[in-house]
Amino acid sequence: MTDKLIIFDTTLRDGEQSPGVTLNTDEKVEIARQLARLGVDVIEAGFPVASPGDFNAVQRIAREVGPSMEGRTGDGRVNEPVVICGLARSVENDIRTAFDAIKDAPRHRIHVFLATSDIHLEFKLKISREQCKQRIREMVGLAKSLCADIEFSPEDAGRSDHAFLAEALAVAIEAGATTLNIPDTVGYNSPKQYGELIAYLRAHTQGAESVVWSTHCHNDLGLATANSLAGVSNGARQVEVAVNGIGERAGNTALEEVVMNVHTHPDAYPVHHTINTRLLFSTSRMVEDLSGMAVQANKAIVGRNAFLHESGIHQDGVLKNKQTYEIIRPEDVGVTTGNLALGKHSGRHAFKTKLEQLGYGGAALSDAQFQHAFVKFKDLADSKKAGVTDGDMHALVADVRSSTLAGSSATPDAASAAAPAPAPASTSTDLPEDAHELPEPAAQRYTLRHMQVFTGVGITPTATVTLHDAQLAQDLTDAALAQNGPIEAIYSVIQRITKLDIELLNFNVSATSEGQDTLGKVAVRIARKSEPAEPAEGALTAYGAEPKFTGLSTNVDIITASANAYLAALNRLVSHDAADTRASHKDRNVNI
Repeated sequence: MTDKLIIFDTTLRDGEQSPGVTLNTDEKVEIARQLARLGVDVIEAGFPVASPGDFNAVQRIAREVGPSMEGRTGDGRVNEPVVICGLARSVENDIRTAFDAIKDAPRHRIHVFLATSDIHLEFKLKISREQCKQRIREMVGLAKSLCADIEFSPEDAGRSDHAFLAEALAVAIEAGATTLNIPDTVGYNSPKQYGELIAYLRAHTQGAESVVWSTHCHNDLGLATANSLAGVSNGARQVEVAVNGIGERAGNTALEEVVMNVHTHPDAYPVHHTINTRLLFSTSRMVEDLSGMAVQANKAIVGRNAFLHESGIHQDGVLKNKQTYEIIRPEDVGVTTGNLALGKHSGRHAFKTKLEQLGYGGAALSDAQFQHAFVKFKDLADSKKAGVTDGDMHALVADVRSSTLAGSSATPDAASAAAPAPAPASTSTDLPEDAHELPEPAAQRYTLRHMQVFTGVGITPTATVTLHDAQLAQDLTDAALAQNGPIEAIYSVIQRITKLDIELLNFNVSATSEGQDTLGKVAVRIARKSEPAEPAEGALTAYGAEPKFTGLSTNVDIITASANAYLAALNRLVSHDAADTRASHKDRNVNI
């Protein structure tokens, strides 16, 4: 029997440090639920001491996701609750705060870190090697007095003196650490170097046999997955990963890449995993949509081109036998090849079955989200001749999640009382009479009530927009001109109505399938416009100075989708300003 490979997911901590990524608390909880369903063993939920908002996000995950067993039972599954982990520097307040945030989870862990490379000790921490070991002894000991499961990471281990690193890790073991994580903080090592480092430390660290050894590799040289697997080959039994490989700078080791390498080469690696690989694609899409970090088309495992074949020779081979050019079956990672076609006559059961095939079964969607998605599906099916595709379905789910997780400072009562009037009832079969009477999610402050756009060749684009403001409980109307097209006109009038000065950082529109009646998917990223400040002498400018907010929407009319995507991002910004007490990207940014 091979050893169990522990999958430690840091999407919500290190992954959220990606430049431009800002997740609100509800989005973090939603992703955590999906990670638990996926079967990860440990979720690093955040850095609790960063702010009250970050603390609350970690605490909610501990309380709401920590006890959940959904998708975690049965043959080949983990069959126990997920471990909820909080990160802490080697500082007493950090450690006590982390424990308070995670303690309500049935299984919880404190992750303590301290740099051990000479360059960090001398220039950042300004302490000696002996002082470093003493701080490890005290802080790991403190964490152990609060929690049985303790992980210690020597920051910048890849550039630390090996002999001293072994001494420091022995101190951590003696103080009570149960997992030792070896970070290649700047992605410097080659697979050979990193594998040899793991082997050296396991051979030269006193007490090495009593702990789990872990990898944490960054992708600065494109070697994160290779380095992590080299660590596994040399005795590591935990890998720290992030969905889609998101993270600081060039990112972290991609969860899906490590899992499918182990899955595809069961004889090459002396380990097994308990991940439900059929949820990899839907999990990837969720993280992509909520984080705003687009997955490149040729990304291994989850990129949209991962299972496409353009070459005639390849196509011929695949048609005769898929194994000629496919080493992974698409359905093994949740890319469906089923023939269940959906159209305007499809009912609720067929819709639910298709969602399950795509990885959105069980509690992946709440009852309200399912109802909202079904209404949008019926509207789409009525307008499409060719039927609703899998790409359309993924986009619909992303749209529903984006709108329901937008967040607002409006009180639920005020938002509910001021909800927009329902649209006319549909005559589609199998659709409840009240299906179109669902109010817009109460969490949204601004919703689109009416929009008229006038544009053309040789014509100055104009837009007239009516927004409903749930906080003020009234409709607001204005108009604007633009020199650069109808989208600029719409975004300008929305800024006039909301009195917000917004900078559009990214705008992306794509089709979810083929044909003129395909669903358009629009994703935007915005930030509050601010005056550029002169950096202090010797300081580096940071992309994360202003929080960035993403919005996503789908519609067969890309003008409407563009307006709603912008509003989804704007609602997140308003929620962050009014109610969210989470720290800025800069304050949350910690390197391991």
